[in-house]
Amino acid sequence: MAKARTKSPTKRKARAKPRARTRTAPKAPALELPRITLSTLRPPPGSHRARLRKGRGPGSGLGKTAGRGGKGQTARQGGKVRPGFEGGQMPLIRRIPKRGFTNPFKQVAQVVNVRHLGQLAEGLEVTPETLFGAGLVRRPDHPIKLLGTGDVQRKFSVKGVKVSASARSKIEQAGGTIAS
Repeated sequence: MAKARTKSPTKRKARAKPRARTRTAPKAPALELPRITLSTLRPPPGSHRARLRKGRGPGSGLGKTAGRGGKGQTARQGGKVRPGFEGGQMPLIRRIPKRGFTNPFKQVAQVVNVRHLGQLAEGLEVTPETLFGAGLVRRPDHPIKLLGTGDVQRKFSVKGVKVSASARSKIEQAGGTIAS
């Protein structure tokens, strides 16, 4: 007959004793750093690594194929595929539909705000050449347009420059003229 198991008295969990607080040691005085001169400059340890010498035998870890894998195009020198090449599959740029037209001869106007006209000399006529001379545009032979951001303090006479409606009203309110 099997022996009946008797219940063992319940074990109490041992509580962790609170640790006694230890005093921290007094801080050490700051170390004196050596004076840095050109003759004592060194790179930090571990920052400079030696160049990997590929194809120098099996002991180097980069022997035989020199990290290029097996045979084929990518194992050859200069063996890369052109950008967008998809392994002979019809490339994405040729699969998507094309629409519209981009004018290759379009010239975007260079913009100058009326607040920058204050950089010009008093009584100077605003032309593409004077704007170029003041450094407000890069090319005097390309289209230029005055926009109405800012305030106009002086009279200006504008010639050979396109003007927005807000810039036109501000220049005319200041007593300036615009010749088309």
